[in-house]
Amino acid sequence: MSKKTVILGATPNPNRYAYLAAQRLTKKNHKIVPIGIKKGEVFGEEILDIRAKPKIQDVDTITMYVGPSNQTEWEDYILSLNPKRIIFNPGAENPKLAQKATEKGIDVQFACTLVMLGSGLY
Repeated sequence: MSKKTVILGATPNPNRYAYLAAQRLTKKNHKIVPIGIKKGEVFGEEILDIRAKPKIQDVDTITMYVGPSNQTEWEDYILSLNPKRIIFNPGAENPKLAQKATEKGIDVQFACTLVMLGSGLY
C-alpha cells in the first residue's frame, strides 16, 4: 500500500540520506512530497519551500532529515500536517517534538527510513 511521505530536509544532492530515501520510497511506489530549503527536484517531484509552509493533505508519514536545532521553528507546521507517523532518522531525534506528536496521537518512531524500507517494516 502506498504511503504518502513528506521528506523533511529534502535535497537534490545524491550523497545525502534524504535523497536516498526519496529514491527508495519512489522505487517502492510511495508518493513522496519533498520539503526543504534547497531548490530543485527529486525523482520528478519539485522540492517545496518549507518557508512557505505548503498545505499537504492525507500525509501518512513524515520522515525527518533535519537536525533538532533546525526543527524548532517548524514544529507547529510539522504537527499541522497531521501525519499518521513521524520517523526521526538518526541525527534528527527530537524528544520534545516526539512528545508533542505523541500527545496528538501521532505514531513516533526513532528509526532509519532506509533500514525500514530494506527490511519491509515501512
